[in-house]
Amino acid sequence: MINWKKFSSANFDWPLFVIVFLIFSLGLMAIYSVDLSRGGDLVFFKKQIIAFLIGMGLFIFCATRRFSFFYSFSKLAYYVAGLLLVGVLIFGSTIRGTTGWFSLGGFSFQPVEFAKIGLILMLAFIIDNFGRKFDRALFYFGTAIVSLVLIGLVILQPDLGSAILLLSIWFGLMLFVRARPVFIVGTILFGILVSVLGWSFLLEDYQKERVLTFISPERDPLGSGYNVTQALIAVGSGKLLGRGLGFGSQSQLRFLPEAQTDFIFSVIGEELGFVGLMFLLLLFAFMFWRFVRIVFELDNDFAAAVVFGALVLFFVQFTVNVGANLGLLPVTGVPLPFVSSGGSSMMMNFLLLGIVESMVRRKKN
Repeated sequence: MINWKKFSSANFDWPLFVIVFLIFSLGLMAIYSVDLSRGGDLVFFKKQIIAFLIGMGLFIFCATRRFSFFYSFSKLAYYVAGLLLVGVLIFGSTIRGTTGWFSLGGFSFQPVEFAKIGLILMLAFIIDNFGRKFDRALFYFGTAIVSLVLIGLVILQPDLGSAILLLSIWFGLMLFVRARPVFIVGTILFGILVSVLGWSFLLEDYQKERVLTFISPERDPLGSGYNVTQALIAVGSGKLLGRGLGFGSQSQLRFLPEAQTDFIFSVIGEELGFVGLMFLLLLFAFMFWRFVRIVFELDNDFAAAVVFGALVLFFVQFTVNVGANLGLLPVTGVPLPFVSSGGSSMMMNFLLLGIVESMVRRKKN
């Protein structure tokens, strides 16, 4: 039985939930539009509905738990995430060069989506147990090692976009707890060095092409630069009010690859225009503001770190996806939270949102 009293205004952030539902609804309309060009089966639309329903079940379960449940579960979640990432390297399916999915029947699950939540919970647990002695080297480098274990497993898939998200969660939380500046600066310099070495020895040719295409899309307009070029055409052709749902030439005629996932933002721009995009951006801005407000109202380090970690994850995903659609950042395959088609991502996003709502009950009165 669900205790509906836990969804009262005192225990539940209704504005946050409503905003997320509106964001999801806007994405669902865009996915329906994309599906129209694929025939009458509406495959992506149906999968998104199923993922939403499962996600809502996970959301309700998490939102009705006490924050102490997730505190106790944090270490287990991290270990399970690590085992899943190891397992997917051995038993997983390879899609577009990445071995990152468990497939069974007609269903698939991407464990890195759960790993993002596992890392947030584990880092929050460590933060809560360190007695606010965040200037210590043991804290900084200990959390770095904990994070790098999962990041390394994801890089082996290889999934650069998800690895960046996991790294962002750790680094964002280090900034949040005000770790020693010398460590922060040292990490940035080390990151620059690793980037140079990674370009030479780690990145695959197709990943290098994405970066080069970001710098100069016209270098290969019919090859690696095709996606970015078509995304920019789609956004620009929408003008003020858009072409209307189902009438976008780039998405309906399939000029825009991966329209339902990586470039769903461009679909919205083409079919709903500048007004539609501004509405979506305002919704995301309000969502992020609600997260920040919750963080400042919390009186528990674990709960605050969890909510801030979720904020970092959603914000970086949003920034990377929108930046790629506008030609401002390389295309890394990062989905737009609550908008892009993707069962694993959608379910885990709602699960994480449920955890955030559970933390709301720790707010100061």
